[in-house]
Amino acid sequence: MHPVAEDDAALDRTAFDEVVEFTSALIRIDTSNRGGGDCRERPAAEYVAERLAGAGLDPVLLERTPGRTNVVARIEGTDPTAEALLVHGHLDVVPAEAADWSVNPFSGEVRDGVVWGRGAVDMKNMDAMVLALVRAWARRGVRPRRDIVIAYTADEEDSAVDGSGFLADHHPHLFEGCTEGLGESGAFTVHAGPGRTLYPIAAGERGTAWLKLTAHGTTGHGSKPNRANAVTRLAAAVARIGAHQWPVRLTDTVTACITELAALQGLSVTPRAPGFDVDAFLPKLGPVGALVEATVRNSANPTMLSAGYKLNVIPGHATAYVDGRILPGGEAEFMATLQELTGPDVHWEFHHREVALEAPVDGRTFAVLRESVEHFDPDGNVVPFCMAGGTDAKQFSRLGIKGYGYSPLRLPPGFDYWSLFHGVDERVPVDALHFGVRVLDRALRAL
Repeated sequence: MHPVAEDDAALDRTAFDEVVEFTSALIRIDTSNRGGGDCRERPAAEYVAERLAGAGLDPVLLERTPGRTNVVARIEGTDPTAEALLVHGHLDVVPAEAADWSVNPFSGEVRDGVVWGRGAVDMKNMDAMVLALVRAWARRGVRPRRDIVIAYTADEEDSAVDGSGFLADHHPHLFEGCTEGLGESGAFTVHAGPGRTLYPIAAGERGTAWLKLTAHGTTGHGSKPNRANAVTRLAAAVARIGAHQWPVRLTDTVTACITELAALQGLSVTPRAPGFDVDAFLPKLGPVGALVEATVRNSANPTMLSAGYKLNVIPGHATAYVDGRILPGGEAEFMATLQELTGPDVHWEFHHREVALEAPVDGRTFAVLRESVEHFDPDGNVVPFCMAGGTDAKQFSRLGIKGYGYSPLRLPPGFDYWSLFHGVDERVPVDALHFGVRVLDRALRAL
């Protein structure tokens, strides 16, 4: 049983027990998303809906495709004039190869103060923290100032077409009044060296630009010259894309991140000053430069190639896929550059496309999120950062909702949080879950 401290006036011991129980139970429900619609979130959705109903809420289960279930519920706030707040988490996980793990990835085993299994970090831990908190509030008669909309989504690990995209496009009324949202991924511990602990909160995301490249040419015998070889044309374009050095473009969020990281190390820097060389500066930040490195420019990484059906036949077409990511405000440059790099013989199109995001870091909301973390870890330092990838916040932004990555965890030194995302032996300490419930409680009541 976890002790209840003076700061936990809205919580009880049951909340700390339940967050562990719920994390473990959700991990045991296999919601592996293999892409292309191969996933079934409904058992997990029913699990959370039942427990939300037990807290006096009226959860709604919604599906675009049978079995791909989302759950939405609203907590009524005390101030009917206040704007509403969205808190969201996804129920699907990426697949796991059991042979690679030291435990069954869907066991939800709790051992030595750690919960093990796929989703322990991404992101059934946050799902459980919100669920445990909502139930604790119900037991103690606590109501937040603002209406809080709780959303558990399907399909985040693929296209979100069955999840947040479906909710935003077809059920916007459920999010009426929501102006801000909290989801993954942020407010987790990064150990930046002896005595220096960081908690990066995501206030931006690069946009998604997954591309399909197609080259056409002349079909022919593999033994004969062919100056219109589709494979050659495609390979040349892919090589140009892979070798391209994108120019630096510092957004507001990344500029703030660099400035704050530098200040914590006693360095004075003006990132947007003429002549500032971000690539030369980042090594001075040490390991925490990784928070910035992937988000100072657009990117395009070739990931898949497909061509031909027989070794001695030159095919008439060849295809490739590229994982592109775009900074806020960088789409026009990205598209123009791709047109140059692919050249006249290769056609490219968006296979999947989502917007880049940026939320304010100088207003009350970020200040509350910062204070709530630092209250429970006074030696910690919150910094804003931009995510290299994306979350459901992209789809919810269609409703005018500004998103922050905020799934708080206090992690011990040596705990490699980054490697556990989609990694082997994914796990989360029980103490980190307790910390997360405390921080979320303080933040959500203050917001």
